[in-house]
Amino acid sequence: MKASRVAVVGTAAASAVLALSVPAFAHVTVQPENGAAKGSYAVVDFKVPNERDDASTTKLEVNLPADHPLASVMPQPVPGWKVDVTKSKLAKPITMHGKQIDEAVTKVTWTATGKGVEAGYFQKFPLSIGTLPEDTDQLVFKALQTYSNGEVVRWIEAQKDGQEEPENPAPVLQLTAASDDGHGGAPAQGAPAASAHKDTAAQASGDDSDPTARVLGVVGIVVGAAGVAYGVLAGRRRTTEV
Repeated sequence: MKASRVAVVGTAAASAVLALSVPAFAHVTVQPENGAAKGSYAVVDFKVPNERDDASTTKLEVNLPADHPLASVMPQPVPGWKVDVTKSKLAKPITMHGKQIDEAVTKVTWTATGKGVEAGYFQKFPLSIGTLPEDTDQLVFKALQTYSNGEVVRWIEAQKDGQEEPENPAPVLQLTAASDDGHGGAPAQGAPAASAHKDTAAQASGDDSDPTARVLGVVGIVVGAAGVAYGVLAGRRRTTEV
């Protein structure tokens, strides 16, 4: 009886974990690897889950925000994917490091050279972007996800205050306040190892606040405690019988 109760608790907790993780996993999203501070550079990952059982994701198109153009956009190579970077003339030139820039990257397209993202998997597509604007708290990236059967899912809907999340929300990058020295984001190449270590520690600390991690922790505690209690009761029973 005790063992069956433990199994029930474990199953219920596992179901809770899935309930928490699936909704967040279902959309194309964008997240910074080491923060996205205003006025800084950042490496961001576009996370693309495959939501079809009978088709693979073969192309991802990400449109960069026209209202806050980014002067520097560099994709990281992704094995099995070809990347194309599209630049366009800016309606209003921007200034970067004292130099006026009249064009910027407006779209990045990844196209699979093989099977793409198959059912039950996801893929990350990294971009180095900067400098991040200082006059907004977020950047909205409209994305198009193409499947091998020709279906195109348009992740372009904006979230409106006070309303439920739209069916196909656009990926949104939340920006943080600039640091005291005016810099932030991922450490530059050649940065001291200690600095990189701090960023890693901070990221690990942030992971601890993840709801799924907390649920898994609770599951471990509950199952462990139940196992100990079951062992104690079994020991007492054997002692009594002797």
